[in-house]
Amino acid sequence: MTELLDAVRQGRFRDVPGLVRGLAPADRAAALGGLKALRAEVRDWGWGRWDEGCAVQRALLVAGAACHGDAAAAGAWIAARDLRRWVPVPHEQVLEAVADRDPAWLGDLAHRLAGRSATARDDYSLIRELVRRAGCAVPKTDGYVHGWADSLSRRGARPDLVSDPQAPELVPRLFETAEAAEGLVWRKDWTEALVALPAAGTVTRPVLVDGCVSRLLRGGRQGDVRFFLGLLSALELTADEERARAADWAALAADAPSTVAGYALEVLSRLAASGHLPVRQAAEASASVLFRTEKKLVRAQLSLLGRILRDDPGAAGELLPVVAELFGHEDTDLQERAVKLVGRHLGAVDADVRAVLVGTAVELLSPVHRDLAAEVFGGLPEQAGADGPYEELLPPAPERQRVAPAAGTLPELVRDLAVALRPGEPDPIDDERVLDGLVRHAHADPDALREAVSALLPGVWWRDETRLGPQRLDGLHLVLAALLGRVDPGDLRRALRREAAPEACVHDRLAHVRLARAQEVALRVRTEPLPFLLATPTWHTGAVDAAELVARLAEYRRLDVRPAECDLAQALLRVERRGPGTAAAAEAAAALGTPAGERLGAALLEGRPGYGPGTRVVVEAARDARARDAGRPPVVRAAVTTPEPPGMRQWFPPGLRALARPFAGTDDGCHCWGTVSGHLLTVLPEDRETLATWLLPQVTRAVDDEGRDGARFLPALAEAGGEAGPSLHLVLACGLGARHSEDRLAAVDALLVLATRGELDPARLGRDLAELVRLGTVKVNRLADAVRTAAATGAYATVWTVLAAALAPLLTGGEPPRGLGEVLAVAADCAERCGDARHLPGGPPEGLAGTAARRGSSRLVVQARRLAAALGIAEQRPARRSTEPQTAKINH
Repeated sequence: MTELLDAVRQGRFRDVPGLVRGLAPADRAAALGGLKALRAEVRDWGWGRWDEGCAVQRALLVAGAACHGDAAAAGAWIAARDLRRWVPVPHEQVLEAVADRDPAWLGDLAHRLAGRSATARDDYSLIRELVRRAGCAVPKTDGYVHGWADSLSRRGARPDLVSDPQAPELVPRLFETAEAAEGLVWRKDWTEALVALPAAGTVTRPVLVDGCVSRLLRGGRQGDVRFFLGLLSALELTADEERARAADWAALAADAPSTVAGYALEVLSRLAASGHLPVRQAAEASASVLFRTEKKLVRAQLSLLGRILRDDPGAAGELLPVVAELFGHEDTDLQERAVKLVGRHLGAVDADVRAVLVGTAVELLSPVHRDLAAEVFGGLPEQAGADGPYEELLPPAPERQRVAPAAGTLPELVRDLAVALRPGEPDPIDDERVLDGLVRHAHADPDALREAVSALLPGVWWRDETRLGPQRLDGLHLVLAALLGRVDPGDLRRALRREAAPEACVHDRLAHVRLARAQEVALRVRTEPLPFLLATPTWHTGAVDAAELVARLAEYRRLDVRPAECDLAQALLRVERRGPGTAAAAEAAAALGTPAGERLGAALLEGRPGYGPGTRVVVEAARDARARDAGRPPVVRAAVTTPEPPGMRQWFPPGLRALARPFAGTDDGCHCWGTVSGHLLTVLPEDRETLATWLLPQVTRAVDDEGRDGARFLPALAEAGGEAGPSLHLVLACGLGARHSEDRLAAVDALLVLATRGELDPARLGRDLAELVRLGTVKVNRLADAVRTAAATGAYATVWTVLAAALAPLLTGGEPPRGLGEVLAVAADCAERCGDARHLPGGPPEGLAGTAARRGSSRLVVQARRLAAALGIAEQRPARRSTEPQTAKINH
């Protein structure tokens, strides 16, 4: 046994099987203790002993497999991740070490290893040999099936499934695993090998056909779907096979990826042509297919329904109401196709169905097709309220929510603190409440507070630390550690004298404000407790009510408390500076006769921190050589410049002075890009224009980069206070062109918030959008998706006003950008729904008449004509187009 342990410690894994073979069962069991101790020791070896550790762990794996008498324990030992360490498992030595076991034990071990999803695929060769020696059934787990497929794919030639004894058992499982085996996807000859199996009698055709269909119904990765669709096509289904699965084709046409749905529609068309597609099944499939986003599929389905109706006029009563649902499609071309299809077969329906069709047309059909529908139906009833004035349907303006007071009792505070300390992104307002509660209870009874919060220590990572530097903790953790004596006051004083680095990005500058305030609170908790905090928000946006801040300062004066500098500065940045009570609050603050009151009065009279007129924003396109050679569009980035606010540096403590320094740069050197923390927005909740300027580079990154949530903060920014100026509108315009739909949806929410509050400048936003489209920052298809989503909420007049300002530069500044027809379609829909063209704000966009007068039937021209008709513009000759070069910059 000693010789075995020595060999294992020396990493001589090839010698282990011979050493184990000479040990009795009792000696093997006794050796396990030493093996487990050595295994624990090796786990702690550092990178300097990497090679040595790999050799020892391989020897441990072989020895442990042989010394465990129970197959379950042996399987767990072999599959242990810490014994593999990214080196090949010595399968040959493991097989040699367990060669003296009986077949039942070997079979049990094989199936246990096959059942371990994390390692079964890598251990396929070991498991396969164990199965052969044991003579047991072949495992059918996902890992074993993937390992089998990999082993066949690595042999170079086409997989030989006909002569493989495992194929009858494992081929059906290829269609059932959670994910397709990788070998299937990257080896094209798997398709040929599988197609040959029915003729050889290895598996039957239904196994392959049903397997492919069921796999396509499940969906999955693009490569997986492509393989199974290719295999299904290669099987060349017979008419009987297609007919037996009619319900599956209908389901695939409705929900599968577009390539699969297109194949399913082809099959359904063949079934319809042969008279084997039931009308009810066609109607059920159409109800979903007609509202897919792929217009090619919708047109194919309309053609299929037209063929069915031509061959079976009696189906009109069931199919035409389904077709009529397309009257509400966003694409007016498809609406027109649907109206014409209904018109061709209207004579085959009874009065009840006709009434349903007429009602659907009146309710859903775009006004541009009402004349066509009236011709088809012999007249249409007037829409209810059609003659009345248009009323914009905007969502209600978000109401400010008052922040709940801090916890009044220790149990409530401990409960709130436990929630706030949980891992994950904290809520900034909840953190503020808990921070204020800690300060209040530390002032009232610090000993009771320390005893109460000690129960939370087992849940924090620093519980065993005796002394922590302030640079290691932040926020509530730092204050809690200081309260419990884990942070030295001297370290906190030194930290408070530090400023953010001169080259710090805007994220770090804003984050340093929160850090400095937490350090200051932590210091005051230990040395000079405060009765409460001045900067605790009054409202959910982070803003502080001016009158309430005056009252807090009055209480400080009554208690003769010295304000904390960072807390006071943060309160002055958060205080509301606009409103009917601002002048009275400024007068009351000055009347306090304290330095803090005088500073508050001055801040309220100034009206804003003062980043104003000198702020400059430039969005420009830069194309590097690699992008140019690859034919990719230019990468668009924003550069922002903000001056030093007059007088702010004088009353900013060191921790906040970074906000008062001039800032110039882009987001290129920033490593903080991603979701903007809510804590950053609450630093300047009453100056959203400055925040928009600083965060604009991040949103322009959200247009080009893969990362998500780059514009998620826009709704919160729109709800904040302060001026809604050029930077806010520019950051909103960039958000409407963001790469990911969730970011565009956030921008739409922000647009609606500004519109509801009467703070949106549609003309400014439209001009910004036009410039960004010309630069290539905002892709036209993304803009169309965003404005279509906004209009669908009922904000047709708002969206129209924005688009009216955006379309003029795009229609007159050279050749219109590709895809502009989609934006024109949204604009036309908005104009039609807003009613009388004479009352539409903005007027007809310049260049629209010329575009509408063009020859052809492109989407651009068709939608331009539609918009011109909605605006009452008579046809004109094409306008002469400008040959001016594209705008290269946006300057605010």
